[in-house]
Amino acid sequence: MTDQNDTTPANAQEFTQEDYQAQHKERLSYMPWLYHSLKPKLKAWAKPWQEALQARLSHLETVHFGEDCFIAPSARLFAEPGRTIVIGDQSTIAANVFLHGPATLGKQVAINHSVSMDGGSSGISIGDHTRIACQCTFFAFNHGLAADMLVREQAVSSKGIVIGKDVWIGANTSVVDGITISNHAVIGMGSVVTQDIPEYAIAVGNPAKVIGDRRDKPDAQWDWVT
Repeated sequence: MTDQNDTTPANAQEFTQEDYQAQHKERLSYMPWLYHSLKPKLKAWAKPWQEALQARLSHLETVHFGEDCFIAPSARLFAEPGRTIVIGDQSTIAANVFLHGPATLGKQVAINHSVSMDGGSSGISIGDHTRIACQCTFFAFNHGLAADMLVREQAVSSKGIVIGKDVWIGANTSVVDGITISNHAVIGMGSVVTQDIPEYAIAVGNPAKVIGDRRDKPDAQWDWVT
């Protein structure tokens, strides 16, 4: 007779250590912040796994990793000569990220899943401790709009994008070329950033507008910026 309180799958004995490791890898790929808090017995296989992934990318592309970084296997980094990508110590890149250099990430930067970044010719710079939520887009280039030319023939320009330190960018935010988001700023989810954002500012909307300052309000009043 089966115990109704027993939630163990009937075929649990069929799963191997490799199965559990594969599931852990999936979890880490979508929640990479967990990597740096892994217990020693899990870090024992996760660290060599990451070192091998990063060594392969560094061999195939002009990508440079700092110490103890994490990158999901499904992330796609492209850094041909002249478009170098530099990733600082303990930074993380989650599943399904597209990152085309040039780009520089500081220390402990977190790029969550399904983010798209293209550095154009002038690059993307992201300061230490910055957090970028899922499905954000950053394009450090723009196309011309001349009416007497086909869209595909328009000239491309690039000014670059600069994201400061300790910045929080909410999910589904887009940042256009030429923008600077200064240190400690917060961008609410779903925003389109078309103008520079000052330090400590809280900005939201399309186009994003400054609506407050992190130093002026308690945390509870800004809990919609995720």
